[in-house]
Amino acid sequence: MIWLSIALLSLIALTPAALGLRRRGSVIRDERSAALVLHGAQLAEVDRDLAIGLIAPEEHGVAKLEIQRRILAADTHTPDRRAATTARWGWVMLGLIPFLAVGLYLTNGMPMMPAQPLGPRLVARHMQDQKDDMVVAQLKQALASLPATDPNLRQGYLLLGQAEAGREHYAAAADAWSHALALGFEPELAARTAEALTRVDQHVTPQALELFRKALDAAPKDAPWRDAAQARVAQGEHDLANP
Repeated sequence: MIWLSIALLSLIALTPAALGLRRRGSVIRDERSAALVLHGAQLAEVDRDLAIGLIAPEEHGVAKLEIQRRILAADTHTPDRRAATTARWGWVMLGLIPFLAVGLYLTNGMPMMPAQPLGPRLVARHMQDQKDDMVVAQLKQALASLPATDPNLRQGYLLLGQAEAGREHYAAAADAWSHALALGFEPELAARTAEALTRVDQHVTPQALELFRKALDAAPKDAPWRDAAQARVAQGEHDLANP
């Protein structure tokens, strides 16, 4: 089935180029025919002028010889041959393109891999989202039941933030990490919280800017996320200076 699809796609993709080559060949033939018709009409006109006495026989002979030379040149014009040769090479290359594309695909592609329809994947994604929602709801319920002095509370908020960030629920992730920060400050966690807030609003908010600054002040000099945080601070300061 995949080979039929490749053949159909190749046909659709190459049809405009084939039509262009065919049109170019027609134009070349039409130009030659038009030139021959024009020079034939000129010959008839010269003969008519001679018949009614508008030109002398000597002038008629010279003009007729010149027109015949033009007819011969139009009939054997070198650029036409060159254009025809180019068109033939164009057809050859056009025919080779599908084979080259298939060869390129076979170097890295896997044509025998079973099809993966979108419908079942969407159903599986929906089921996974439902499971994730259930796990997050259970985690929130467990955190709500823990006393404020429980040492596991901070770790629970960290896990909740990671789960929400993994689902790109950045507002919920920032909220969970903010609770974890309130129970114990950590520079990297502050930077992650600030980044989540930034992604929620699509810009560095004053709250996120303050967290980035606190994270940089408390972070070690070799923290791997320092450069990214400094870039966010510069962006936030620029936004504040240019509202």
